[in-house]
Amino acid sequence: MRPILMKGHERPLTYLKYNREGDLLFSCAKDHTPTVWYAHSGERLGTYGGHKGTVWCCDISRDSSRLITGSADSTASLWDVKSGTQLFCFQFDAPARAVDFAVGDKLAVVTTDPFMGQTSAIHVKTISSDLDDQTGESVLTIKGPQGRINNVVWGPLNKTIISAGEDATVRIWNSETGQLLNESSNETGHHKTITSLSMSKDGSHFLTGSLDKSSLLWDTRTLTVIKKFHVVIGGGQYAGDVTTTSHRAGNFEAKFFHKIREEEIGGVKGHFGPINALAFNPDGRSFSSGGEDGYVRLHHFDPDYFNIK
Repeated sequence: MRPILMKGHERPLTYLKYNREGDLLFSCAKDHTPTVWYAHSGERLGTYGGHKGTVWCCDISRDSSRLITGSADSTASLWDVKSGTQLFCFQFDAPARAVDFAVGDKLAVVTTDPFMGQTSAIHVKTISSDLDDQTGESVLTIKGPQGRINNVVWGPLNKTIISAGEDATVRIWNSETGQLLNESSNETGHHKTITSLSMSKDGSHFLTGSLDKSSLLWDTRTLTVIKKFHVVIGGGQYAGDVTTTSHRAGNFEAKFFHKIREEEIGGVKGHFGPINALAFNPDGRSFSSGGEDGYVRLHHFDPDYFNIK
């Protein structure tokens, strides 16, 4: 499985995301400039210039027309995917860490970091189809969780918001009232910072990765742990989807686990340094990894992979 090496960033990668069709890959990095690539060939299509700090995250609307990015410059920006034009800029009083479009793309959720005495917060913004109607006002703001909120996603039917981060707790919030509906316990959940959270396609379950060297599969409705994967994750590294990272014999490696049996089924080496971001193509036939080395590596699975017994 020979990877395609994609060099477009000058600084370490922070986040990778495919669009719904899986034909485009978006990358974020510490060089302030989100980039879009053809997901099959690795050809760079263009960049989105405007941020003045590290871009921590991004999400793409279901029709791939708009991109939202969250940055350490205390803004979240809305972009036209095709032209690269910045459509709107949401201003905050703290760095924007995680973003997620709601189903239907009429709402977006943004988290901000603890900063200058403020706690971390979750902000819900209206996304207008007509830019003339777009405002920066928040429909809902939730404050409270201690430490940084590293991840946020919408729950099924946009009725809930799921957050996780430094305090090792997964929380489910009512997206209309901001009421806390459920939270994980340290007994069954994670014991250290949660670094990643990926929702399944049908919204029934999600996966978290943590610095406690484990990855947990959760039931979205009940917040019970369905499966536990024991993995090795280096400090500050990112574990996304069903792959996580380890350091073995000088190589940094993406490891694969069987979702049902919890067994490790393989690993892919390559990066010269920690893997900060991982993403699976929605078609399941390829994945990409972004490293501290500034490279995006695009891996297409060999035909043999699909015949693993």
